[in-house]
Amino acid sequence: MFNDTVEGMDIKDMARPFDGTGISAFLRSLPAKPLLLGLGEARHFVEELGDLRNEIFRHLVEHEGYRSFAIESDCLMGLVVDDYVTTGTGTLDDVMERGFSHDFGTSPANRDLVRWMRAYNEEHDEKLRFFGFDGPLEYWAESPRQALTALYALLDGPLPCTMETLDALLGPDGRWTDEATVMDPSRSIGQSADAQRLRLLADDLVALLDTQVPRLSAEDRERAELYGRTAVGLLRYHHWMADTSPARIAKLSGLRDAMMAANLRAVAERGPALVFSSNLHLQRNKSFMLLGDQPLEWWSAGAITGAHLGDRYAFLASALGTVGDDTPPPDTVEGILSTLPWDHSLIDARRLAEATTEPAQRISHDFAYFPLDPAQLDMIDGVVFLKQAVRLKKLG
Repeated sequence: MFNDTVEGMDIKDMARPFDGTGISAFLRSLPAKPLLLGLGEARHFVEELGDLRNEIFRHLVEHEGYRSFAIESDCLMGLVVDDYVTTGTGTLDDVMERGFSHDFGTSPANRDLVRWMRAYNEEHDEKLRFFGFDGPLEYWAESPRQALTALYALLDGPLPCTMETLDALLGPDGRWTDEATVMDPSRSIGQSADAQRLRLLADDLVALLDTQVPRLSAEDRERAELYGRTAVGLLRYHHWMADTSPARIAKLSGLRDAMMAANLRAVAERGPALVFSSNLHLQRNKSFMLLGDQPLEWWSAGAITGAHLGDRYAFLASALGTVGDDTPPPDTVEGILSTLPWDHSLIDARRLAEATTEPAQRISHDFAYFPLDPAQLDMIDGVVFLKQAVRLKKLG
């Protein structure tokens, strides 16, 4: 059961409005100021959450010294957005089309965020930065061409191969990006002779980068390190795309989250950042999935990042009350949080966990919404609760 009063404590005693004042009070309640503050999505494309995220990021920039924003989007495409917000390169329309993966460039809230970041940078010397932190992949993956050739171009000789050799080994990009490889590992070239040689060359190029760090500008070094991480990660991912063992999907999922975590650690090196991604990627606990009758599990990006950063990583999971016409039952966590008087609330998750006794887990009619798991509340620093979500993009 879940009660709105526990040992005389009203549920409102463990919650506050989720606004600028509330987020600052939350930060002060933590044992250390987080380098990465994760704001999770219970569902992608909830515009109310995107608008609220923008409001909070503005507050963090203006009052808490935050200077970076990271989103669950292709890390290489994110360079297009970062160039725009820092230097004005390109147009907003072009940036929204070419700078995001997963269709995130169509989000009005993301467009508003990019526009605001650019306007802020035009008025301030200390620039805001934008990062994508996902790999160039979903379950299928992009060609490693962009990452490898861009890394190669930033290095000085002697190099382990010529650009012509690199191009020949890469071949047509279509043989890397065949989406049929998701279900059919035999279609993948990830364990071919060319791919194996490319993995060795990528390792050599990353090692060469380490020897040339002093000659690179800070910007070139940051980008070269990103290209190196991405090239190695993509080639490793493609290798396991060709695997035929039962562990294939779990391995691929774990590799994706590991790439995310490596990118997040690089973002953290620049100072405090707000990170926006699915709850499932930012959570501290293991991820589980049932594939037929086979249970799969792997560590999420948040769990890996938390292991590296400790209390310098904080995680706010989001949850939704009424989603479209789907209202949560009153015996679920989302149901009781719906009794709070605010449209947007920030709840102390650990106190919330203490106040629960075997609550029901919500079963949502929206397949894209992932309800809170009551058993994992004590692994969350706070819950951001939106009483109602109406502006949803239909998926699938």
